[in-house]
Amino acid sequence: MPKIVDAEARRQEVVQAVFRIIAGDGLERASLREVADEAGLAVGSVRHYFSSSDELLVFSFGAVIDRIAARLEAALSVAEDTTPGTAERQSAVLNLLGQFLPLDEESAVDACVWMAFRHAARIKEVFAAEAERSHRTVAAIVGRLIVLLSPGEADVPHTLVTEAERLLATLDGLCMHALLQPGWMTAEMCSDVLLAHLAAFDTAGMAA
Repeated sequence: MPKIVDAEARRQEVVQAVFRIIAGDGLERASLREVADEAGLAVGSVRHYFSSSDELLVFSFGAVIDRIAARLEAALSVAEDTTPGTAERQSAVLNLLGQFLPLDEESAVDACVWMAFRHAARIKEVFAAEAERSHRTVAAIVGRLIVLLSPGEADVPHTLVTEAERLLATLDGLCMHALLQPGWMTAEMCSDVLLAHLAAFDTAGMAA
């Protein structure tokens, strides 16, 4: 009796192969043939699920966005359940912000893949829609965090947007530094930088 293949599980296997290739060798190497080889499949098997390299890569971009967003939403939910002005709140906020950074093997791969796709979207129109979704999704979560830490910001939309973009810029910079200089930009250093950034908020929600 022929073995029944779980289509969603097979797609995820292929996506994981894309992630490994991008993290190890860059986005340029992620062709259907290379991905099939990495996944241990025939090219025809990959084409059964993705008709072209572009379709596969756009799907993979969406997958990494969803993975990161799921971790951020879970961490934000924990932070929202903590009491303002406590060590528990500070720890939960740092954990949330740490989800943006390559602090373990899984998050390092995701960060590398996410950065690669976002950079490629600058010149490849096929990635533009997912790049826009990526920014809006992450910015919304960061905006909710800022409102949590400093509720008054919600009454001043311009200030809220400015603070969200300022924190996003800090996170992007830390992520890039941690990917390029992991010996220097350690988890402890990232935590110190984030604490210094958060200290700038006039927030009863963060101050202990």
